[in-house]
Amino acid sequence: MAKIKLHNTKSRVKEDFTPIDASNVRIYLCGPTVYDRAHLGNARNVIMFDVLNRVLRHEYGADHVTYVRNFTDVDDKINAEGLRRQQAGEPGSLEELIHQRTEETIAWYHADMDALGNLRPDHEPRATQYIVEMVAMIERLIASGHAYGEQGHVLFDVRSYPAYGQLSGRSVDDMIAGARVEVAPYKRDPMDFVLWKPSDAVTPGWDSPWGRGRPGWHIECSAMSQALLGPSFDIHGGGSDLTFPHHENEVAQSCCANPDAGFANYWLHNEMLQVEGRKMSKSLGNFFTVRDLLDQGVPGEVIRFVFLGTHYRKTMDWTAEKAAQAEAALRKWRGFVEGIEPAPNPLGPVIDALSDDLNTAGALAALHVAAGQGDYTGLLASARLMGLLEDGMGDWVDAYHLGGLGGRLEVLWAAAKQSKDFSAVDAMKADLAAAGVLVQMGRDGVVLTPAAGFDAAKVEALK
Repeated sequence: MAKIKLHNTKSRVKEDFTPIDASNVRIYLCGPTVYDRAHLGNARNVIMFDVLNRVLRHEYGADHVTYVRNFTDVDDKINAEGLRRQQAGEPGSLEELIHQRTEETIAWYHADMDALGNLRPDHEPRATQYIVEMVAMIERLIASGHAYGEQGHVLFDVRSYPAYGQLSGRSVDDMIAGARVEVAPYKRDPMDFVLWKPSDAVTPGWDSPWGRGRPGWHIECSAMSQALLGPSFDIHGGGSDLTFPHHENEVAQSCCANPDAGFANYWLHNEMLQVEGRKMSKSLGNFFTVRDLLDQGVPGEVIRFVFLGTHYRKTMDWTAEKAAQAEAALRKWRGFVEGIEPAPNPLGPVIDALSDDLNTAGALAALHVAAGQGDYTGLLASARLMGLLEDGMGDWVDAYHLGGLGGRLEVLWAAAKQSKDFSAVDAMKADLAAAGVLVQMGRDGVVLTPAAGFDAAKVEALK
């Protein structure tokens, strides 16, 4: 078994991974708030945790890993979208319109993440299904003196937890000095955060000891992770933007609600995404969703390959050049592995790279070496460990029907090597080049790749 090392945000160093129970390795990823399409940056931690999930299942056994990723389906942004629809004249109550929005958004999310080659988690809890557990956790926090009720709200008393700030590495006073915090009359301290808040007559809400209301964002993940993984589990993660306040607050309330448990032992956080060297934003015109790329014809497997090319703890830059390089590599690899079975096990260098804090860039480099050495069975087994070259992900390769043309050119080439007359080969290569197709011929056979000036109509005419 490979020794897995993970960079733990809590300790700020790379540590050997030792699960609490090797027969049930437990991981939790903070999922989306379901009010709109997932943008490209949202896909990064999904792909990262999907690779982690695959590696853990390979090392500990497929039946010995429990992977949870939640849906936040109660949120002010969701409520605002439901209200917008109601005001636009759509039929139904506000609650019905909100439900419709969350259902369609979850369906979009599944379709988009599936298209990127991600396996579904073992559990996908929705916050609205765990209100009882949230209320119970809040009651424990009040009873132990870590939370208080005021004006229909319940707040966590940050000063009651001396370890607050250890995950993000900041003291409470530093946080107050360096951040904008909500000042409200019902707060004892500016840093205290909401566990429960009141709902008006039309806003979704649930009965509680503090009146009709709804949970705060942070308590949701604490309650759902405890219900499905227990008060102590192995790995928790998300984007680096969640370290504070979301994950810091999760640690505080979970450890105070369960003082004899440790909550998550390892914390993994991925860095953010840029587009062509600039922060992704609507004002810059470089903001797009996963679905935008898919609808533009960028295959999900290509998107995944680009993401895997940068270590998760480094800022990633999405560029058209990287997408083109990924497409070319995947076309070539799929040509190499067509019709063969994978090796029994992934290649050692790939396992070593992935075991070293999910070094996906290093693993891709090892795949390039395997392809160059002609180890196609090892290439296939190792790529599949990373969610690449799966059978159901390759339909895009045949989108331009280049495979048949490559086979025809290979037949002409084989005949030419016997006859020493390469005129037919040269003529077909010229036709393909005129159609914008890059032709690569070598010991590995013929590989055709769409290049600059690709003209699908000219390709069709060559058939």
